[in-house]
Amino acid sequence: MLSPAALLARPRIRNTLLVLLAAALLALLWLSDQPDPVSVGASGTGNQGPDGFVEDGRYLSFNEQGRKVIEVTSPRIEQFEQRRLATMESPEAWLAHNSEDPPWHLVADHGKLEQDGMVLTLTDHVIISTTDARGRQATLSTSRLQLDNKQRTATTDRPVTIRDPAGVTRATGMKARVDDRILELQSDVEGIYEPARY
Repeated sequence: MLSPAALLARPRIRNTLLVLLAAALLALLWLSDQPDPVSVGASGTGNQGPDGFVEDGRYLSFNEQGRKVIEVTSPRIEQFEQRRLATMESPEAWLAHNSEDPPWHLVADHGKLEQDGMVLTLTDHVIISTTDARGRQATLSTSRLQLDNKQRTATTDRPVTIRDPAGVTRATGMKARVDDRILELQSDVEGIYEPARY
């Protein structure tokens, strides 16, 4: 039996071992450049996946007097603890205000709740509907809406369309003060009104 030194003295064995060692080193270098499969989220973008999720979730918020001011439901809510946010599929919300009128009803394709500021951002096919004291319904539609529960405002910089019994109003950008029931349209406002229908 030959000693290891005697085996390495043979050029054929030495060269074969050097090739194998080089191949192993290249494989290790290549694998070190690959993303860690644990840190790749469901989207495959390398973002951390959710820390948890809730099926058929419901979020409630109350004011200092114990009155419910917002309720949000979703078939699926994903929680991201480190980023202090939750994402929602098909969120539906009811936003109460100080008057006796029914709450605003909101639906969207997607939602994101930033827990630090209590800001709910709704995106894609956002529709707000409300009924006044006389039973007349109005809807507002846009592609993105941000609800600030602390400030009690709803804002967007996107195009909005408002439909009510009196006609249709279109604008770009909007700010609503929920408790005051005041809606301010920002720019490019145009409307078609039919007073006889109102």
